[in-house]
Amino acid sequence: MASSIALSAWIVGLFFVILSFFQGLVAGVTFTFTNRCGGTVWPGVLSNSGSTALQTTGFALGAGETRSLTAPAGWSGRFWARTGCAFDGSGKGACATGDCGSGEVECRGAGAAPPATLVEFTLDGSGGKDYYDVSLVDGYNLPMVVQAAASGCPATGCVVDLNERCPAELKAGQGQACRSACEAFGRPEYCCSGQFGNPDTCHPSVYSQMFKTACPRSYSYAYDDATSTFTCTGTDYSITFCPRPGTPNSQKSSNDPSPRPKDAQLEADSWLATLATGQVDGAAKASTATPLLHQAALAVAVMALLVLQY
Repeated sequence: MASSIALSAWIVGLFFVILSFFQGLVAGVTFTFTNRCGGTVWPGVLSNSGSTALQTTGFALGAGETRSLTAPAGWSGRFWARTGCAFDGSGKGACATGDCGSGEVECRGAGAAPPATLVEFTLDGSGGKDYYDVSLVDGYNLPMVVQAAASGCPATGCVVDLNERCPAELKAGQGQACRSACEAFGRPEYCCSGQFGNPDTCHPSVYSQMFKTACPRSYSYAYDDATSTFTCTGTDYSITFCPRPGTPNSQKSSNDPSPRPKDAQLEADSWLATLATGQVDGAAKASTATPLLHQAALAVAVMALLVLQY
């Protein structure tokens, strides 16, 4: 009798350990950042209002380096890469593109000054899905790709170097970035503001169409949702700056104001080529990974049967 009670107690304890493990997996999402540019970039992190701040709001990421951050369920916010930054020993300084105006490596709740390529996430949103996109609405400063760890979930991003094909009237600085038409001209029809502040009256411009042609899966203007927002469930995500096949070359100066992708042969990588053409598997567009909660429920059922047996 005593041994049966002890065994039951052990099984119950094991059940709670397993349940806690699965709850931890469901509750947290890991974002892994990889820099394949020719020099250092400084990712910025901005949590939306009401979302918990992550472990950092900005950091340096050298060529070839990787770093991960964990976000809780329900988190929403954005990431971007700053380039051409110069910080002193105390961490004070500024960046040529994507600067957040904090005067520090940490952005401390400030967003990117346009132009900057943005990646936006809403975790555990409508229907329990994660929503993600890469946006060029605020302009472009470097190539970026987002991949979900779960199979069947689409990659998105912009693998093209738009700085090389940016119209003269949109170029920023020495060509380190490409502005949006809204920032460059400030006209309501480009900014989707005033009488153009709804999808019926705000339409793609010749400039946003240029962005869309080069990067078919990225947001090109404010109401570009249909072909630019993607979903997945219960998985982690990788964010790659300057994606390209091969081994990173870290010899370029980290002070280069505009780190470039080091290979133009993106066609060699099938998923990068898919991004360049904008082709999306119809099933993958709304796909979801197998929910980890189902696995937790199965573990609960097994533990319950064992307890009843004894």
